[in-house]
Amino acid sequence: MNATPEVLRVALALAGAGVPVLPLRRGKVPFGNCRSCKDGACGGRPVMKAAGPCRCLAPCHAWAAATTDPHVLTSPVWAPVWREAVAVAYHPGGAGLTVVDLDNAAAVAWARETLPVTRTVPTTRGEHWIYRGAMPSSNAVRPGVDIKSRTQYARWLGPGTGRMTVLPSAVRALITKEETTPAPGEVVSSLPARAVWDRSVATGCRHTERYVRMGLERGLARVRARTESGAGSQAFGVARFLAAQHTGCPGPCGLAVLGEEITAAAVSVGVPEPYARRAVANGLETAVERAA
Repeated sequence: MNATPEVLRVALALAGAGVPVLPLRRGKVPFGNCRSCKDGACGGRPVMKAAGPCRCLAPCHAWAAATTDPHVLTSPVWAPVWREAVAVAYHPGGAGLTVVDLDNAAAVAWARETLPVTRTVPTTRGEHWIYRGAMPSSNAVRPGVDIKSRTQYARWLGPGTGRMTVLPSAVRALITKEETTPAPGEVVSSLPARAVWDRSVATGCRHTERYVRMGLERGLARVRARTESGAGSQAFGVARFLAAQHTGCPGPCGLAVLGEEITAAAVSVGVPEPYARRAVANGLETAVERAA
C-alpha cells in the first residue's frame, strides 16, 4: 500500500470520523465488481435500494461498499485497490449527509439565490453544498444539479468552509416531481412518435448498429423498470453512459435520437416530460464534458 499512502491515510481519517469511504480509480470512478458480483450475479448488498444477500469482502457495488471499518480498509482484499486508487470517495447518506452537487457556474448562482447557506466545497466546475440529514439521491433535478445522499457517492475534495445547515425542505422538494407517479390513465406527455436510431442519423459512428441498439435496449429496460421512482435519475445515467461510448467517434452519431428514445421510456413510466428531457440532455452533455 506504499504506492498510495496519502489516499489511504485520508480514507482512514474520514472513517475514524464516522464517514463511510471507498477508493476511486483512474477516471475518478469506483472500481469494478469482482467476478462473483459482476452484472448483479450476487443479488446486491443488503444496504442497496434493492436489498440483496451479498457479503463480498471486496470493494464491490460502488457506494454500497463504503465503510468506516479500518480492518476492512486495510485488509489484504482491499490492498491492491489502494495501490491503484487515485482519490477517495464517501457515502453521504451513510454519514447522515446530503450533497447538492452544483456542476457549473449557473447552478451555483441558482443555489446562492434559492437555498440556505451551508458548508461548501469547491469542485472542478462548481461546488458541493453539504447539508446535515439524508434523503433519496437523484440526478439532474434541475440543470447542472444532482442530489447525492443515500444511494450515491461523492468525491472527497476537502472539508470545505462554512457551518453545516440542517437539510432544508427546499432541497427535499427538488426530487418531488420525479417521485410522483401519475394516476393510471393520466396523460403525462404529448410526445410524438418515437424516432428510431439507425445509420441514416449516425453516418460518422464507428460502432455497428447491432452494438448501439443492444446497449440502448438494455438502457431503456432499466428506465422502464423504475415504475415507482428513480426513472428520471436512471434516464440521466443511461444517457451519460451511452454518450460516453461515442466520444471516440468522428461523428455525427445521432445522440439526439438516442436521447429521444430514452426520454420516451422515462415518460412512459410517469416522469414528467420536461423533467425527462432535462435529465437526458444533462446526461448527454455530462459525458461529452468529461471526455473533453
